[in-house]
Amino acid sequence: MNHELTFLGTCARDFSPRLEGDCREVFDLDARRSSCALVDGRYLIDCGTHTLDSLRIAGVDRNAITDLFVTHLHSDHFDRENIAALAEGRDEPLRVWVREGAEHRLPSTVSVRYMTPFTRYEIADGLLLTGMPANHDAKATPQHLLLELGEKKLLYACDGAWMLNETYYFLKKANLSVAVLDCTTGDYLGDFRMGEHNSIPMLRLMLPSMKTWQILSDESRVYLSHIAPSLHKPHAETSEIVREFGATLAYDGLRIPL
Repeated sequence: MNHELTFLGTCARDFSPRLEGDCREVFDLDARRSSCALVDGRYLIDCGTHTLDSLRIAGVDRNAITDLFVTHLHSDHFDRENIAALAEGRDEPLRVWVREGAEHRLPSTVSVRYMTPFTRYEIADGLLLTGMPANHDAKATPQHLLLELGEKKLLYACDGAWMLNETYYFLKKANLSVAVLDCTTGDYLGDFRMGEHNSIPMLRLMLPSMKTWQILSDESRVYLSHIAPSLHKPHAETSEIVREFGATLAYDGLRIPL
């Protein structure tokens, strides 16, 4: 079976005013929406500020989504009203997977599943889901996500700096098919966010070490997301910068095979 990842939103929190103007109904390389992604048309990663708009623009059938995997509880990734709207009118409740300890206050129309770190959960059709602690605001119960679909392995690691020791060791020899990594901050030194977000200089250091640890292989594809436009050059210029160290800059509406 062929699997697909769709980037529905690739922005950090500094959303462009153009999303209320000329980009209201279209995807644009430099007017990104809140960070979220979709696997195989039915597994949604995060549901934040713009997710319902992104699903509509991408032509996705919202009722085909069976599961929502939550990375953390910040509003640009976890919008309670949007999740409630996504869960409306279903024969079977939307399953929402959050890290244990998350204080979510979700409506009774969803089925909440709590994830213990480093525990594999079988979702459906052989999909395995594992949550791993992330280096981000602890109050938001952050986690990176590992999705295993047969021989394909997808790491979704937005909103988190570097990689925590236990997560790094858990991923040893994973030989990921695709890694989606946080790249909130641009190509400069001295940003104060190094304890919660990656910058381009940080990623230049990380990727070779991830290869040494066999988290990545020469065949792995690396995509950078959770971009803060105010901290980066325009998409075209940043794409060239990250291509030099083997990464691809994701954008809203990008679809890739897994």
